[in-house]
Amino acid sequence: MKLLHTADWHLGQTFFEYDRRDEHIRFLNWLREQLRELDIDVLLIAGDIFDSPNPSAESQRLYYTFLREVTQENPSLQIIIIAGNHDSAARLEAPNPLLEGMNVSVRGVVRRDSEGNIDWQHLIIPVRINNETEAYCLAVPYLRQGDYPASETYAQGVQAMYHALYDAVKGLGKPVFAMGHLQATGSEISENDRSERTVIGGLESVSPDAFDRNIVYTALGHLHRAQRVSGRENVRYAGSPIPMSFAEKNYRHGVVVVDCKDGDVQIERREFEPPVQLMSIPSQAKPLEEVLEEIALLPDGEANGESPYLEIKVWMSEPEPTYKYKIEEALKGKAVRLARIAAVLPLRMDGGLKTLTYEELQTIHPMDIAMDVYKRKYGGEDMPESMKKLLKTVIEEVRE
Repeated sequence: MKLLHTADWHLGQTFFEYDRRDEHIRFLNWLREQLRELDIDVLLIAGDIFDSPNPSAESQRLYYTFLREVTQENPSLQIIIIAGNHDSAARLEAPNPLLEGMNVSVRGVVRRDSEGNIDWQHLIIPVRINNETEAYCLAVPYLRQGDYPASETYAQGVQAMYHALYDAVKGLGKPVFAMGHLQATGSEISENDRSERTVIGGLESVSPDAFDRNIVYTALGHLHRAQRVSGRENVRYAGSPIPMSFAEKNYRHGVVVVDCKDGDVQIERREFEPPVQLMSIPSQAKPLEEVLEEIALLPDGEANGESPYLEIKVWMSEPEPTYKYKIEEALKGKAVRLARIAAVLPLRMDGGLKTLTYEELQTIHPMDIAMDVYKRKYGGEDMPESMKKLLKTVIEEVRE
């Protein structure tokens, strides 16, 4: 049995106003070739198929065209899909009556019966080879509050979910695979990448102990860096097929292939080279005049759909109202596409001076800034708990 694990396509993503449709088509065409070439039995797609819960008609067309073409080209292929935090669970599941006829199973919603009990069997999908059940897949979509068994914390609830599902199949004498869309303890997230942030306030990372050691392979989605979790070879993130932000420009992209034969499991990464590269100049923010000198060294030519996306980092120690105009003028005739200009600002925090872009500044919690200001103003003393409580109440009211 051969499985191919992919995740985090984010179809429909607009990259700083640039349409990425052609990049996604290139990836999906490459993926079709891998399925044929490797004679894959089961395709696992671990969430975030779309970039938005309300995807465009064109994004949905890409997705359903891919499913139709690969099932026609590979008649015995089974596809199992779970919803991610960017997907609409109900929308993704809606075509199930049609998709099941194509050997495609989608799980987005955690169903409950009239008494409020979780429908465990809905999340356990038989893996069939030649019409015979050869394994079981625990297809767990992104879990929101209330989706998992009652627990003190989110992490405990998710762990209880996987344990209950595994207990339901472990005595059936078949290999077990698992899928999930979550952040696991021991994994690395992308720096300042909002698409990887958790949705539930205060969400805890889920321990890899949620996945029983006897599970053959756990296919995860949500984090865009391809990686093993806590050193476990068989618990992995496939990563995104193309970089979703400049924080991911040096990531390696692709899919994971799992080959199970006679009790032996071989796991292999298959690399995909994104068709459009991401560039950041300078590597560290510099004053405007030095930035303009580096822009002059960029290759000349006419920008097109395969030209790199460009990020410019400028050190701003004082207001400079014309900096954007000067950068845009300098880029004329250069074979790049300007995506963003990151103006780096000095900010005094934790007793020292930090440099932050405007986007990074937005990620700092107001409470952290307030406590730092209080400490500097009152000689290093911590803010009283009563004041913290009042300030927290105000922040929550403003955010609502």
